[in-house]
Amino acid sequence: MLLNLSSPTPLSYFASLVQSDEHFPLLEAAASLAQDEEPSVDVQHVLDDVARLLRRVQARLPEKADDLTQLAILTQVFYRDLGFGANANDYYAPENSYLNEVLRTRRGIPISLAVIWLELAQALGLHAQGISFPGHFLVKVALKDGLVVLDPLTGESLGLNTLSDRLSPFRAPADQTAAADLDEGETPLGLYLQACPPREVLARMLRNLKEIFRAQEDWPRMLQVLDRLVVLLPEVWTERRDRGLVHAELGHVHEALSDLRVYLQAEPTAPDNVALRNRVSELSAL
Repeated sequence: MLLNLSSPTPLSYFASLVQSDEHFPLLEAAASLAQDEEPSVDVQHVLDDVARLLRRVQARLPEKADDLTQLAILTQVFYRDLGFGANANDYYAPENSYLNEVLRTRRGIPISLAVIWLELAQALGLHAQGISFPGHFLVKVALKDGLVVLDPLTGESLGLNTLSDRLSPFRAPADQTAAADLDEGETPLGLYLQACPPREVLARMLRNLKEIFRAQEDWPRMLQVLDRLVVLLPEVWTERRDRGLVHAELGHVHEALSDLRVYLQAEPTAPDNVALRNRVSELSAL
């Protein structure tokens, strides 16, 4: 009897990590994204690097430190001592989403820095979560004395006025009118500060990469990202649609037809229904 001893593909490994929301391994799954760029990336090495950072933070903590002290020391070590921050010179480089590169250069974008920071904060016992804020991913920590919202690029604590200012460009006119009718505007702002589940954090990371590769018309790399998004969000049919369209760009007629037909069956009243049915007819004629 022959045993199949072949190594899992990057996609099958990713699928095994994200199959359940219980104990979702966000750091490991996020670290695995770099394997599309370089299959030899050692995810365990990334996890070990973060564990070393954690020990460095823990070594600075006084005995029985309260949650505010833990947060202050984590911020000091992560941003000041280790120098993590924005890759201002090449903000839209794909490498900013690959945790092995973020750890090597200590440069990234808000969400990649947040994933590492959240792993450290949660390991310290802090009640820290991500926030899928429009335009700029944030993190929050529930302390005994109240909620703190932080910018993961800098560790800066953001007050309500700053958050409202950051949100303003993304509010529809109706939302702005509604906020103006409230005494403090806290209720609509609070809707944007809900905790982001780990699966959605990972989806936002992938969609950042998807947009980068779409802008570059780099269809092979975009296809790899969409393969992961379809695995991660199997019932978000727009990702299946987009994968079908990328397959079509690459001349993968069978795969394109399969994905587009699945989308049309799942979303029969979608506004792009007619255009996609025409595209399916064109592909079927090839």
